[in-house]
Parts: sequence; structure tokens; C-alpha cells
Amino acid sequence: MTALTLSSSSAAALRADAVVIGVVQGADGATTPVLAAGAETVDESFGGRLATTLETLGASGREGEVTKLPSPEGVKAPLIVAVGLGAQPAEDETYAAETLRRAAGAAARALAGTKKGAFALPVAEDVEAVAAVAEGALLGAYSFTAYRGSQKANAKNGKSKDTKDAKDTKAGANSGAPLAEIALLGAKPRDKAHKAAVERAGVLAAEVARARDLINTPPNDLDPKAFAEHAQAAAKEFGLKAQVLDEKQLVKGGYGGIMGVGQGSQSPPRLVRLSYTHPKAEKTVALVGKGITYDSGGISLKPAGHNETMKCDMSGAAAVFASVVTAARLGLRVNVTGWLALAENMPSGGALRPGDVLTMYSGKTVEVLNTDAEGRLVLADALTKACEESPDAILDVATLTGAMMVALGKRTFGVMANDDAFRTEVHETAEEAGEQSWPMPLPVELLKSMDSPTADLANIGDRMGGGLVAGIFLNEFVPEGTPWAHLDIAGPAFNESGPFGYTPKGGTGVAVRTLVRLLERTADGELG
Repeated sequence: MTALTLSSSSAAALRADAVVIGVVQGADGATTPVLAAGAETVDESFGGRLATTLETLGASGREGEVTKLPSPEGVKAPLIVAVGLGAQPAEDETYAAETLRRAAGAAARALAGTKKGAFALPVAEDVEAVAAVAEGALLGAYSFTAYRGSQKANAKNGKSKDTKDAKDTKAGANSGAPLAEIALLGAKPRDKAHKAAVERAGVLAAEVARARDLINTPPNDLDPKAFAEHAQAAAKEFGLKAQVLDEKQLVKGGYGGIMGVGQGSQSPPRLVRLSYTHPKAEKTVALVGKGITYDSGGISLKPAGHNETMKCDMSGAAAVFASVVTAARLGLRVNVTGWLALAENMPSGGALRPGDVLTMYSGKTVEVLNTDAEGRLVLADALTKACEESPDAILDVATLTGAMMVALGKRTFGVMANDDAFRTEVHETAEEAGEQSWPMPLPVELLKSMDSPTADLANIGDRMGGGLVAGIFLNEFVPEGTPWAHLDIAGPAFNESGPFGYTPKGGTGVAVRTLVRLLERTADGELG
């Protein structure tokens, strides 16, 4: 994990491998970017010509743009990294927290393979700005290298990875390792609020990284049993309680949805319950995550080109897992239960068939018309079980439908709920946390499209509005009076394109920050 410290040094005086400064776009169509606060001492070393030098190199200050240039005499770091912040805020306004997060993340990514970076972005001793830069930099300083064969070969041959990385860094090469150390300038190292903000950012980034690592792990190494073992290990480390139901217990308990989805795999399903309790908590929040460790579609096999990234179909469970651990590490005054519905959806001779009828844990029967609509089946059982404990609110997180990607794209998740006020709270919390979401309806007329002549309901309905249909299906397994929200993270859970801001390619860990912020607000009495 990248180390982060607060420093009162100036950008020019601190010894580091690179110093990061911010630039904004010039007003009224000016082509010369404007230096943001924090870059003053660096600009002095350039004789006041840093902005024009950046313009010569093509920098404009647009958001996310990164420009590197060598340092002049007077700056101890050999490299300057200028990162764009977009439009300059109004005179009486500050930079938006998400703007700072993304800029810090882009700079941290650009410094992969570097030992130490000094971040001189415009925080102006503001706690929220300090938190945003710390969070963005740590989220951006992420890489998943566990399966790089060259690293294993070096270890096997007795070569020092540290020596190799040092040579790569000296040569200016990107070794693939994340930025090792971040010095955040402009904050107060002894200020309790600043220290607390950085500590929270460190915990949050570490747990987002946990979710990302799980999502990126190949499915041959992360089946339901292995995932459950990860949860048990974390529970032991952080003082959580963990209960794991194996296939025999799931059959005995009547979990028809989870067992039905998992029956085609050689790796049987699991249902994991993680719990964190605080002695002074007044509220309990239940989180339920879809954990399909690999989704082939089952007998309703996915078409060619749609299977390659299906290791990410457990992103919801990864987010729930990481959020419960975060609550424990931060000592939040709220009780949290996390339910991980884990299964592998495979098309063997014993697999679930279109036309089969499952008896769910709730007692409802479901006719399965499409085995690739499996996530709602495992979630339905987990939701029913979680609601038996009468939580004050319950949320589920799932890479549930391609339809949600059609509606909202690849960077925004949908929020549905059985209570409009709760849906608004979740959406606003996501915005505060820096995650893009959008409130979606649950039109009652779509329920009829899941009518079945054989069972209580079918697992699919109208194709148009398929994401909403899935939400309506889940709502059938939540008792009236329990505030419930459904987060369909199918779009932003796995980034197949290039990295941006603090978001890497591959697993993103989306929804962790939203869930954690929601738990914090609940602990503070702001919700419910």
C-alpha cells in the first residue's frame, strides 16, 4: 500500500522524485494555462515562466491532462508533473472535491514506478480538500501485479525486485509498481482534523483496493469457497463475526435460488454473513452483494465476446465485503451485516435449465426462463435472509443487468428503491462520495410481465426496461416497511477501456465509497 504523509515543506524545497502541481484553463479562451495555488515556489524557479513553458508543451489545463517537464535549478525534485483541474472556480468558490480527487489520481497513475511524489495541489489547508487529494492520490496509486510472470521469475531466480525497481525508476521506466510514497503539501501535519482525514483516506483506499484485487483475480483462483475464505480471514483480522453456509447447509435451509444457480458448477455455492457491531450503535444496516465468481450464462450461454470479463460478476459482493471491513476499521457507530451470495454459473449436465422452477428461501416459486438472469436469484435468497434480522435499512449491490449499461453508460450506476426519500438519500450520498449514480423508477406495471403460468413469478419480464424489471423482481423479496435500495453497478464495476482519473483499468471497486459514506451518515444520525 502506498504510504502518505503530510508535509509543511514548499514544493520546491522537498526532496522527492517528482513534484505535482495543478493548472487550470485560462479564462475567456486564453490558451495559456493558469497555475493553481501550491505551485508558487516552483514558478519562481522558472523565473515566473512556468505557465508559458507548459503552454509551449501543449498543456491547456483541461481536467485530467498530465504534462511532465524537467525541473530547473532551485527545485529539489528532478521532475515536474502538471495536472489539469479544468475550469477555474469562481473567486468565492473552491475546487470541487471530485475535481481534486481525479487530478490527484491522474498524477499518481502518471508516477507509477516512482518512489516518492510531492503533491502541491490547491488544498489551502481546507480539510475537505486535503481529504480529496489524499483519497484520489491513494486510489490512483493502484496496480494489480499478482499474476505478472516476470516478478515470479525474478523471485525464483533470487533476483531482488527492489533492485530491479530501483534500476527501472532510475532509467525513467514504468516498472508497473504503484507510486511508493506520497507527501501531501499545503496541509497541517499536526492538525487533528487533517490527520484524521488522511487516516480515513488511507483506510478507504486500502479497502477499495481489496475489492479491486478480488475483482481482478482470475476465476480459477476465486471460486465461492476461496471468496468465503478471504472473508473469514478478514473477519479474524478485523474483529468481525463470520458465518459461512456451505452447499449442504444451503440445501437444508431451503436456499433454492443460490443452490439453483450454483448447481451446474464443480465449485459449490456459499452464503457468507459478515457482521460488525458497535456497543453504542442505534441503527443496523444490512448490505447484500451479488457474488457470481464467474458467469458463463449457464445453459442460456452468453454469446462470444461477452464471457471474457465475467470474473467481475462478483463486484457487488466485493464492494459489500470491503465496506463492512471499512466500517470496522473506522470504528463507525452503526451495526452492519454484510451478506455475500456466492456462486458460479456454469453450463454442465447438472445445470439449471430454462423452464425449471425453483423454490426460493422465502417460499416463493420462480420459473427460470433465462439462466443468465441468475444474479437476482441469489440476491433474492440473501435479501430474504437478511430481512429476517429486521435491519433499519437494507441495500443490495450487483452487476445485475446489461440494460442498466444501455440506460446509463459505463460510468454511472442506477439506484432503485421502495422508498423515494431513501433512493434520494442514496443518490445524494453517492454524489458526495464522488461516485456517479442516477435514480431510477420501479414502474408497478412491469411486474405483470413476470407472470408465470407455472410459478409465482418468472425470473425475467419485458426486455425493454430490463434493468427496472430486475429491480422489481428483487422488491418482491423485501418485506413491506423495510427501506431498501438496489444499486445496479453493471456499467462502472469493470473498466475495459483506458484508466482515467483515479480509476484503473479492470476492477474499480465502485460502490464501496458510497456504502461507507452512507454508513457514516447513518452513524452520525443524518439518515433514517
